[in-house]
Amino acid sequence: MSCLFCKIVDGSIPSTAVYQDEQCYAFADLHPQAPVHVLITPREHIASLADSTEGDRALLGHLLWTAARIARDKGLANGYRVVVNAGEDGGQSVDHLHIHLLGGRPLTWPPG
Repeated sequence: MSCLFCKIVDGSIPSTAVYQDEQCYAFADLHPQAPVHVLITPREHIASLADSTEGDRALLGHLLWTAARIARDKGLANGYRVVVNAGEDGGQSVDHLHIHLLGGRPLTWPPG
């Protein structure tokens, strides 16, 4: 498979693991936009949130639960941001569903 994140998930491309279980893999972003910037991605290839189906409901909930767990583990008690970009106009640059967890500094709004 030519998907960048599928290769990261299967270990073909090295990454700095932050969390992993049977459903997802989380790793440090190579170009962090905050002191904590983690990407949380399902092990299963789903191109985008827009491509998720009814059968993905539990997985989507698990990804958010994972973001909250990592935020607790990273000590982000003052707050953090969870972002999902969907499609080109939404800013998605890799066609594999992923959640950005950002924190460790005050985050402004709107983001961009």
